[in-house]
Amino acid sequence: MIEIKSVSKWYGEFQVLTDCTTTVQKSEVVVVCGPSGSGKSTLIKCVNGLEPFQSGEIIVKGTSVGDPKTNLSKLRSHVGMVFQNFELFPHMTIIDNLTIAQEKVLGRNKEEARDKGMKFLDRVGLKIQAPKHPGQLSGGQQQRVAIARALCMDPICMLFDEPTSALDPEMINEVLDVMVELAKEGMTMMCVTHEMGFARKVANRVIFMDHGLIVEDATKDDFFGTPRSDRAQQFLAKILQH
Repeated sequence: MIEIKSVSKWYGEFQVLTDCTTTVQKSEVVVVCGPSGSGKSTLIKCVNGLEPFQSGEIIVKGTSVGDPKTNLSKLRSHVGMVFQNFELFPHMTIIDNLTIAQEKVLGRNKEEARDKGMKFLDRVGLKIQAPKHPGQLSGGQQQRVAIARALCMDPICMLFDEPTSALDPEMINEVLDVMVELAKEGMTMMCVTHEMGFARKVANRVIFMDHGLIVEDATKDDFFGTPRSDRAQQFLAKILQH
C-alpha cells in the first residue's frame, strides 16, 4: 500500500530524514516511534505530500507522491490524515466539517454527504453532537470527529500524526479505542505515537526513528522483546518504566 524508498529531506542545511526505506502492506498497522525531533512526523507528512522531500521515492497504491505530474489533492482525498491538533473548522458545525470535503472534493451531493457524515459520527459515538461547533466539544471528542471526517472520504489508508499528544490523559483512551476498532477492521494505518500500549495491542510492526534515520523496523514482538539497537533499548527503558 505504501512504499518508502531511500527518502531524504533537508530544511536548508539541516537533514531531517536520511535514506529512509520501509513498506506498509494492505491492512497492516505500523507504529512509528522515537524521541522528539527524530523525523517521525516529517516522514508521515511526506507520505501524502504535505512535506516535500528532495531525494528517494514514495509510492502510495501505485501513485508516486514525488512525481511533479501527480495530482496531490486527488491523492490526499484517498489518504486519511489525522493531526495532533484536530484541524477542524471552528466556525462550522460538526456535520458541516464532515460534509464540506465530500461535496467539494468528491462531488457528493448534500444529502449523500450528510448521510455518510452521520454514519461515521455514529461510528465514533458522536452522532448527537452533529449540530454543535468544535469549541463545544472536548479535545477527545474533537479528535474522534477528525477521524470520522477522514473516514468519510473512503480512504485507502490512514495516517495518524501523534493523535493523542494534545489530549488530557482521560481523553486518550476514547481516541485510541476508535483507532483499535479501525485496526481490527483491516484499515491500513501508519501511526506516529508514543502510546506504547496501543502499539503492543494492534501494531503489526514498529518503526523506531532517531536523528532522521530508521534505526529499527521490526515486528511488534521483536521490538518489545529485544530491540537490536542500543538506542531503541534506551528509549523503551525510559518510556516503559512508568
